[in-house]
Amino acid sequence: MSLLSFFRILFLLLSIVAATFFFPVLVAVFCGEEDVIPSFAVPAGVVFVLTAVFCLADRARKIPMTMRGGFILVALAWISASALGAAPLYLSGAFPSVADAFFESVSGFTTTGVTASPSVEALPAAVNFWRCQTHWLGGMGIVGLTVAIFPLLGVGGFHLIKAETTGPEKSKFSPKITVMAKWLWVIYTVLTVLQVVLLCAAGMPFLDSVMHSFSTLGTGGFSSKDLGIMWYGSAAVEWICIVFMFLASLNFSLYYKLIANQIEDVRINTELRAFALLCLIASAVIFVPLFASGMPLHDSIRHGIFQVLTTVSTTGFASAMYQHWPALAQMVIVLLMFTGACSGSTAGGIKIIRWAIMGKSLSCEVKRTLHPSGIYNVRVDGHPLKPEIINSVSAFVFLYFVMLAVTALVAAAAGNDIVTSCTASLTLVGNIGVGFGAVSPDCNYSFFPAWAKWWFSFAMLAGRLELYTVLLFFFPSFWKK
Repeated sequence: MSLLSFFRILFLLLSIVAATFFFPVLVAVFCGEEDVIPSFAVPAGVVFVLTAVFCLADRARKIPMTMRGGFILVALAWISASALGAAPLYLSGAFPSVADAFFESVSGFTTTGVTASPSVEALPAAVNFWRCQTHWLGGMGIVGLTVAIFPLLGVGGFHLIKAETTGPEKSKFSPKITVMAKWLWVIYTVLTVLQVVLLCAAGMPFLDSVMHSFSTLGTGGFSSKDLGIMWYGSAAVEWICIVFMFLASLNFSLYYKLIANQIEDVRINTELRAFALLCLIASAVIFVPLFASGMPLHDSIRHGIFQVLTTVSTTGFASAMYQHWPALAQMVIVLLMFTGACSGSTAGGIKIIRWAIMGKSLSCEVKRTLHPSGIYNVRVDGHPLKPEIINSVSAFVFLYFVMLAVTALVAAAAGNDIVTSCTASLTLVGNIGVGFGAVSPDCNYSFFPAWAKWWFSFAMLAGRLELYTVLLFFFPSFWKK
């Protein structure tokens, strides 16, 4: 693949992101924020012009895509899209520094959902809409957004999708990858529209309903209110969010299988059953101390389930000031920050399937210790896993904890206590949004110095791309022919 072809593909990706600026511009028009429009129009115009230049300069009908090219393109696409997304945030004056604007954009696209703004309610409506829209775009993946149309441009999508969604899940790659991508985006859109309708029916204003639906289905957590979902004080709104956070936590290929009438594959899915069991047990454990502390029965149930799902789904909403809950409830939330949801979902984190594989691997090792002559295999959904998959999972978890440790040290070096540093690290690398200490639900990341925010931005991107895609660039062998 030539350099011209590379930049042609990259700017085609960026032009699709730039085209979505139309929606916050529309919000600006309806909300009387015409002064914000140039902040979106100018960056979009620059991208469209450069895209046209590269398309005219490179007219290749078929562009071969190698695995290495896919990894490089995906990494640069996420960085470039984040930079493009930061442009209107900075140009509008909503965020005073480039570091703040880039941090906010990365937090949006990676669906982390932590903000560098001292008060999001003081931001223009168009800017808040764009912040939440980045969750929706990043939730299903910037690259996945374009794979459905790339065959028309002569670009293969397999290596791009593989680079963007590294992991142990075999079924996420299909010979008909473009068909799968189209169906997943249709399902994603339908679920979003359905949540908007239900939130409006529950009394939430239309614009807020759209923004919070973007954040929920993208498992992000951005809101137009400083207190987020808590601001509405509505049990109905919280139950609606609970349902859609759960749906967004599932492997979206399961929806595709349901449509294809592959019910048995869904029923025996190891990760789905483990995830549902985890949510049930964690909700019950949190309910006990909440109810024992005097919280009403219904509130204890609702808040317990809500906080479990917002944590495991890595959405990061809060229905209550959970930092004031009993220690047992807080401890469960912290432990859930290590899990993540299902692979193939819009969630971040380590993912349930990896923990399931490691648990089964541990079980096999114990059995081998007791019965050295026995033959034991790690099986998922009835199929034995190859040793290299198990090794890959172990290596990923090791890398994940290394990234957690380094990010916690960076947060501590910025002058924060151990609770703030550790939970900030968990939320940034896992793209979660939940935190304690100085990053609790009623706080934000505006107080961190610029140098820390640049590292945090890297940590969020690395976590979203599941580490391998980013860390490959630091290995000399990756660059050899």
